[in-house]
Amino acid sequence: MYDFDRTLSPKDMQEYAFIPGLGMDAKKFWAECNATMQKHGMDQILAYMLVMLEKSEGKQLVTHDTLHALGKGVKLFSGVKTWFHRINSYAEKQGLIAEHYIISSGLKEIIEGTPIAGEFKEIYAASFCYNEKGVPYWPAMAVNYTSKTQFLFRINKGVMDVAENKGLNEYMPEDRRRIPFRNMIYIGDGLTDVPCMKLTKVNGGHSIAVYQEDKNEANDMLIHGRVDYAVNADYSKGSEMELAVFEIIDQIGATAKAVKRHMEHCDLAKKGL
Repeated sequence: MYDFDRTLSPKDMQEYAFIPGLGMDAKKFWAECNATMQKHGMDQILAYMLVMLEKSEGKQLVTHDTLHALGKGVKLFSGVKTWFHRINSYAEKQGLIAEHYIISSGLKEIIEGTPIAGEFKEIYAASFCYNEKGVPYWPAMAVNYTSKTQFLFRINKGVMDVAENKGLNEYMPEDRRRIPFRNMIYIGDGLTDVPCMKLTKVNGGHSIAVYQEDKNEANDMLIHGRVDYAVNADYSKGSEMELAVFEIIDQIGATAKAVKRHMEHCDLAKKGL
């Protein structure tokens, strides 16, 4: 599972084309989002979604298609475009199937317009409701740092539909869950990812904090046991990120074999053999 902004891409996705299209700089835009949040006691994600719509009036057309088109201009970290193929191939050699998911507070519509959108089994992110002309009029989904954790359970249980809550909250034995937490890797960049990082880690999974120039925050998360690795945001072949994930895949593969053998022994024991 991946965060998106500052995890796979160097900046917040709105900063590449949307904010410049308003004639604003990024600092001023985000300051207005924070002011809106404080004024109305709003969720931070809902605040930026509202400001996006308000600031666009009379300046640039916002529709599902125009937001989707913004994805083409989003820059990605080195190696990201070939990363998924390399991970899939390595996992396959270990007898595993790799799946990739986005869990982001950014906009789903923009992510779906990026060249890597097709690599993900699901993209869980903020999104709008649209009228018959494709114009947004209400938030459909807001994904903040704590609500991100629900998607880990959706992936864990195989309840992918965001509108399906009954199955998500019903009890499910561990051996019936589609993807055990121990088989998960969560990759994120900052404090907003901590709930997902910690939830993954305490349930036997693996968490990686990525950094750009400043390593302090990633180091702090590592020292305090919130992540397993602090790695530069370079996804190129032979990078520290690739080596770390390959090692985790090796571990997942070995554990899967051990669990399979354990279950076989349990079945024999139940049969009195």
